[in-house]
Amino acid sequence: MYYTQEQIDRANQADLVSFLQSQGEQLTRAGNEYRWKRHDSLTVRGNKWYRHSQSKGGGPVDFLMEFFGKSFTEAVEMLTGEKGAAPPPDRPSPASFSDFRLPPRSPDNRTARNYLTAARRIDEDVSGFFFATGDIYEEAAHHNAVFVGRDESGIPRYAHQRGTAGNFRLDVKGSDKAFNFCYRGEGERLFVFEAPVDLLSFLCLFKKEWQKQSYLALGGVGEKALLRFLSDRPNIKTVYLCLDSDQAGSDACSRLAEFVPEGLTVHRLVPLYKDWNEVLQHRAEIADGKYIREAIYGLKEPPQEETG
Repeated sequence: MYYTQEQIDRANQADLVSFLQSQGEQLTRAGNEYRWKRHDSLTVRGNKWYRHSQSKGGGPVDFLMEFFGKSFTEAVEMLTGEKGAAPPPDRPSPASFSDFRLPPRSPDNRTARNYLTAARRIDEDVSGFFFATGDIYEEAAHHNAVFVGRDESGIPRYAHQRGTAGNFRLDVKGSDKAFNFCYRGEGERLFVFEAPVDLLSFLCLFKKEWQKQSYLALGGVGEKALLRFLSDRPNIKTVYLCLDSDQAGSDACSRLAEFVPEGLTVHRLVPLYKDWNEVLQHRAEIADGKYIREAIYGLKEPPQEETG
């Protein structure tokens, strides 16, 4: 279904206090805000919500997606009371991801946390950061780890489930791979990985001031998420392709470098082992912190200015 930007904006102006009261939810006034009894660390004020325990918040549309399990279009319909239209025939709607919704959350993240720290050796301060933002959580039915991708407005657009036992992997139905699992920093560097676990592993290995830069998982080796990220973040000047150290990874790096817009610099960082998680698993055996097999500079560089 298709909603105009005007309808989406109107949905995001909805008063959350009135909405929750209309749903029979119990609220307690706390100064200028209201505390939601079902989530006592969450407060609402006008059209804004904030979850203090996770230091995150947003507007009405992502509120319904996060806490009521609604898809994007269901959330807009619920907030505006208006049905969506069929998308215009000349262009697909960017807001037509009607099938996508986040899997229900487990009451706690214990199994997913244990999987990442014990099986994948991810440091607890790194995994804990993403659990706190809600970009990683444990789904209720099978205790899979869920990696969430959001757009620039913080609205969930993608989710990938990774089994905490066995090799189960699945993108949630309706996911838009242009918005994959990532971290958006304010710096000019973007580090690109095949999978979320590789991204997290790299942060464990190169932890110093990591939050200044940006990191993106492609969910494979496709270019869709990379192109969208660079389009949304014109401040990025240097891209580091950190794909697997096999032939497929090498071929993908050469191909992705061609997709990167002119004017940016592209380098490749080759992990010491097949991927960054394997490097992390062997961290204690690696002398002098030399986790990179090879750094290949200048897969693409800005054209040199001619001097006259």
